[in-house]
Amino acid sequence: MKHRGRHRRRKQGRAVRAFLAGTALALTAAATMISASQATVGDNPGALEPLTRAADTRALRLQEQPVPQSTLDELAAGMGKPVGVRAVLETADHSLRRADGCTAAQRTALPVAPTATRTYCWDAADTRAWRAGAVTTSGDADDDGWWNDNRVLLSGWSQGSADRGLARVSFVDANDLARLRYASALLVVPVDGGRDYRALSSRLSGMVWYQDKLLVTASDGLYVYDMNRVQRTTVDSAAVGRVDEGWSAHGYRFVLPAVGSYRLTGGSAAPRLGGISLDRSTAPDSLVASEWTAADSDRPARLWRYDFSKDPARPGLPAVDATGAVRTVEAYETEASGIEGVLSHRATGADRSDWYLGRAPAPTDRHGSLWRQDTEGAEATRCGSESAPRCWGAEAGPLSYWEATGEVWSQSGRTLFAVPLESIDEALG
Repeated sequence: MKHRGRHRRRKQGRAVRAFLAGTALALTAAATMISASQATVGDNPGALEPLTRAADTRALRLQEQPVPQSTLDELAAGMGKPVGVRAVLETADHSLRRADGCTAAQRTALPVAPTATRTYCWDAADTRAWRAGAVTTSGDADDDGWWNDNRVLLSGWSQGSADRGLARVSFVDANDLARLRYASALLVVPVDGGRDYRALSSRLSGMVWYQDKLLVTASDGLYVYDMNRVQRTTVDSAAVGRVDEGWSAHGYRFVLPAVGSYRLTGGSAAPRLGGISLDRSTAPDSLVASEWTAADSDRPARLWRYDFSKDPARPGLPAVDATGAVRTVEAYETEASGIEGVLSHRATGADRSDWYLGRAPAPTDRHGSLWRQDTEGAEATRCGSESAPRCWGAEAGPLSYWEATGEVWSQSGRTLFAVPLESIDEALG
């Protein structure tokens, strides 16, 4: 052993210094490994991991809770005969500005790559107190892209807190894509047997319009709305519900009353719902969902799929078993965090679906990321001289595929835009 004859105190001092130096090196190495791991996960979430154990998929199960027909009939008796989407579009009195009318900040919110082929910005005065959170279209409602004789975009907005908030849907007349106009309806939930209603107090992070139903996210599941049951209000006031003079909805001329809901039954193991979207490339058509996690989280997030019902008596609703439970038909884990938008699509002739994930920017990023993942790996859209993966919207939002046009619609803050799915695939590195 070296230095055997030196003074014990010097030997001990060297041992202490060596120990401290070794500890520092170990901590530095560990920190470097953690940092590298986080960077790797942030820049490449890797392959999807299938979830096949019953314990894993049980947490994703939904339980159907329909609103009684008598409650809906009572509400219609009090408010008048329900109307449909056309009635809302006929009152459209707000305009979306085209790209050249957007502010510099709104244009900066757009993806860097691929570039948007359609860009619109919302009326600032009408959206100032609201948070954008969901997009779906008549391309989801019907595979030809039309709802009766209209092409329509729907955008979901929310404000306030989970227990004292509001949620609304803006109905955009998209018949002339050079001139988009819209009107909004408040989302409500019937109470007291249909003799009143309350506001839906939930952040809208996802929304799918399928056939005549509109599914929107809630903190613990989904709410269901019937697009043929839009109701007119009669009083213009800040109140929500029945008032002495009639029916009020915070100043809105229309309400959409919920016709049912689906609750996640997994208890503490259940996910917090993030994005949802429609996948028409499966048989039957399916509803896909993602779990919300923070952008800087190191916890895996879950992705999963439910089949829509083929029963003609259940148009637009997920398939249920004899107990009213909606079970997953496919589920995965991903290392991607901060997922704000999810889309699943199987190309013609492909043997599996691709999952597209819009990831929110990390605290130090200006833009989000858009990933395409499957069980073999992941690729991100790339931009800049270094082919950086952070090329998506500054506020990564929902993803909705309009099959008839091949476009993916999304929203980054107050900027609504469309990108061809083909362009997304071409921008993948």
